Amino acid sequence: MSIEIKTTTVEPIRHTFSHTRRRFGDKPASRYQEASFDIESATNFHYRPLWQPDKLLNDASRTAVVMADWGAISDPRQFYYGAYVQARAKMQENAEHDFAFCEKRNLLAGLNSVQREQITRLLLPLRHAELGANMNNSGIAADGFGTSLTQMHMFTAMDRLAIAQYLSRIGLMLEDDGLALLASAKQQWLEDPAWQGMRRYVEDTLVVRDWFELTLAQNLVSDGLVYPLLFQAFDEQLSANGAGQVGMLTEFMRLWFAESQRWVDALIKTVAGESAANRELIEGWIAHWRPRAVQALAPLADIGPGADALTSIDNDFAARLKKLGLAGGAQ
Repeated sequence: MSIEIKTTTVEPIRHTFSHTRRRFGDKPASRYQEASFDIESATNFHYRPLWQPDKLLNDASRTAVVMADWGAISDPRQFYYGAYVQARAKMQENAEHDFAFCEKRNLLAGLNSVQREQITRLLLPLRHAELGANMNNSGIAADGFGTSLTQMHMFTAMDRLAIAQYLSRIGLMLEDDGLALLASAKQQWLEDPAWQGMRRYVEDTLVVRDWFELTLAQNLVSDGLVYPLLFQAFDEQLSANGAGQVGMLTEFMRLWFAESQRWVDALIKTVAGESAANRELIEGWIAHWRPRAVQALAPLADIGPGADALTSIDNDFAARLKKLGLAGGAQ
């Protein structure tokens, strides 16, 4: 008795979902494409909110910039929920290891009084700015158009909450009575003259109605100057003075900033490249917010890495704008 085994190939009728087939063609789609494009409500459940009856639930007119297709925006990191959670889990594991290492060996006990004062004045009040960034990105996720865009801002909103918590943990580790130190940092945020420019910047962004202007003010301008100053230049200053252990506790912030610049730059480059009108709007908004951010950071630079460091960071920011095809020289 002989057995003949034959194979049969079954050709699938469709290779992907309808929404990805319409955009990318009838071919297998990536998980990022399936979870990020053309899935926001456009017909069903697409009502006019009672609180904003002049708009649709998903309405592209909530910003002055105009795109023929908001789906042209994509995340170079290819983050959808699953990929984002996996990436952050790895970063959190490393951060937790660094915090546990410093706490177990009481490494912050080696800081002198000047270094403790600088950390208390520069890093701890910043957690309130991070909570403002959380609120701003949450608002952009609510008002923005297109899942590929809104999910980037929602992920960033959650990241900012995590960064605020890490800053709080630094305060708790810095002294035995860490809660009192955090309460003091809140008073600095509210009353210290050095922080009032930054506080006003954050509070003014909270009421910006155009969500694209808000992402420029927060994710491009503010972050593009604050992070290099307070998490890079200040860390270099601490390391040069024998306090390199603090850098272990702020490594998450530096890694996060290097990663986040990628999607911010991709977003702005795509929108600015759509039309001259978009580019003009973007350049106008940057010209409004950038000098305000530099002015707000000047007294903080004086406490930490110095005015020269801020000037250098602003020049680097100008070079970043130039790479994006935007006008912007040193202030």
